[in-house]
Amino acid sequence: MNNSPRQLTIRDWPNDERPREKLLHHGAQRLSDAELLAIFLRTGTAGRSAVDLGRELLQTFGGLRELLTAEPGELRKQRGLGDAKACQLIAAVELGRRFLGQGLRRGSPFAGPNEVRTYLVARLRDIPYEVFVCLFLDTRHRVIECEEMFRGTLDGASVHPREVVRAALAKNAAAVIFAHNHPSGVPEPSAADRSLTERLKSALALVEVRVLDHFVIGDGHAVSFAERGLL
Repeated sequence: MNNSPRQLTIRDWPNDERPREKLLHHGAQRLSDAELLAIFLRTGTAGRSAVDLGRELLQTFGGLRELLTAEPGELRKQRGLGDAKACQLIAAVELGRRFLGQGLRRGSPFAGPNEVRTYLVARLRDIPYEVFVCLFLDTRHRVIECEEMFRGTLDGASVHPREVVRAALAKNAAAVIFAHNHPSGVPEPSAADRSLTERLKSALALVEVRVLDHFVIGDGHAVSFAERGLL
């Protein structure tokens, strides 16, 4: 006869300590990272609750951001995840990105640099290679489209002014905002960034398209060329 104590599960916890009940009664902000993960994971493994699994994943990856930006293949390798739970986590991150981008939907007015900065940081900060995007605006500075124009490696992307001009004309854009990320996490504009911005600005001026700003995205931060007086 096995007299070893039974492993407690979340269902054995007091109601106020269960992640779902705690969220409903006190709000999501009161939950720890592991408890929020447990709501997505739903179940743990033998001998581990969903909260235990969440804590272990956070420790394995080094934190919440590192976990939620991990490659799908790395997530699927973790004991207790598998395809279904890995997909749930990836979908949760994508929903967050799309939520932050809702303020820049097609036809919405350009509210100001802070709104654009928030959107671009969410979109570009965790990409491991360099990406260059253009936010095209109409004559009333309403959003036409935010398009990824070029992508590169950790060392940079080759941006061709003629392709940017062609896209601006095709979309009938009157203004444009540039943005690219620095995978190093340091958003300080380089000499090459400044040179490229001047080339793009000159090329677009020939077709009467204004360059309103260029954001360089780092690790949660963004530097604005306009705010720096670099345009």
